[in-house]
Amino acid sequence: MRQRLLKLDNQLLVILALALVTPAVWAAWLGWDQHRDVQPDGSETGPYEAWQVLGLVLTLVAPVYWAASRRYIAGAVLGTTIGLTVAASYDWSDDGSGLFMVGVGTVMVGSLIATVVVSTVIASATRGRPDRHR
Repeated sequence: MRQRLLKLDNQLLVILALALVTPAVWAAWLGWDQHRDVQPDGSETGPYEAWQVLGLVLTLVAPVYWAASRRYIAGAVLGTTIGLTVAASYDWSDDGSGLFMVGVGTVMVGSLIATVVVSTVIASATRGRPDRHR
C-alpha cells in the first residue's frame, strides 16, 4: 500500500513539474514572436515559424522521455498537455476574432494524442532496461 501511494505521489509531482516546465518552454520558443508577417500578395502568416514549433516539440521530448522511461506515462501525458493548453490559452487570449478557443482545443487534443503515442513508444522501448535513476 505504501509503495502504491509513493508511486501516486511521484506521478503527481511529474504532472506538476511538466505542467510548469512546458509553459516556460513555450515562452522560450513561441512567446517572443507575436507579430504576423504580411506577404507581398497581402496574405498573412505567423506569428510562428515552423522552426520555432519544431524547436518547442524537440525540447519537450527530453522531459517526456525522462518521465515515460521511468513509467510515469500519465505524468508525461497530462503534464505536457496541461502545460501546452495553459500556455496556448494565455498566449492567444487576446485574439480579436474570438476563435482562439478553437486553436487552444486543437493544441489540447493534438498534444494529448502526440504525448500518448510518444510516451507509449518510449515506455515500450525502455521496458527491458534496468532503471538506475529511481
